[in-house]
Amino acid sequence: MQILLTNDDGIHAPGIRSLQKALTQLGDVEVVAPLAEQSGVGLSITYLHPLMIHQEFESEKHWGWAVAGSPADCVKLGILEFCPKRPDLIVSGINSGSNVGINVLYSGTVAGAIEGAFAGIPSIAISAASSFANDTKPDYDRCATQSLPVIRKLLQEKSPADRLWNINFPAIRPDWPRGVKWTSLGVKRHFDVMEKRIDPRGRPYFWSGLDPIQNHQLDPGTDIHELADGFVTVTPLKFDLTDHQHLQASDQQAGGEIDVDLT
Repeated sequence: MQILLTNDDGIHAPGIRSLQKALTQLGDVEVVAPLAEQSGVGLSITYLHPLMIHQEFESEKHWGWAVAGSPADCVKLGILEFCPKRPDLIVSGINSGSNVGINVLYSGTVAGAIEGAFAGIPSIAISAASSFANDTKPDYDRCATQSLPVIRKLLQEKSPADRLWNINFPAIRPDWPRGVKWTSLGVKRHFDVMEKRIDPRGRPYFWSGLDPIQNHQLDPGTDIHELADGFVTVTPLKFDLTDHQHLQASDQQAGGEIDVDLT
């Protein structure tokens, strides 16, 4: 199996290092990842200037390709240029911090998987929650190892071409993770946060809210709720944002005319 691995934390991030090592148990892994952190860039692509690349070595052996661009750029290059053959699987991660709820629309990690799904290749995004309360970082090696049986399970699914999977691991606690659950996307965000601070010169500046759990409504069955309850969450996503239910209403069809007087 040919696997293409990317992330949004950058090619030197610990999460991608742990995941690369684990994924070698499933097949041949080609790493194509951003040169620098690209968190929050979503599906941005680079087209106003060239994409510079750099080959990375470890113990004098090829390890991967660093790209001065976004995760979506990396996946495009990985498919078209750097993988020895067309990938059978694309994995993006392990992200430092969860990607759940509305935040998946901003996530560079999820965007890497979406770009893979654009190409019709099975694609999976993997993230690991951090604990803001005690500044606990994810255990990337454990998450990478525990990702393997989940990935094997997902590859057995007969999925439509535009399907991708979003996996999140809960924060580190002695009794977590409690298991793995299918979840929906938690889209009810009841408030947003902008923290205002003052710099030494008396000028205001702002930090966007960083905790994806805190500002979402915890509805049972959603990725937000189940992750906060200690479960690994697996959410099937599709990149088609069309409201098909609306189009299928009595007088609305895709390609149908809308009765509007434009004069």
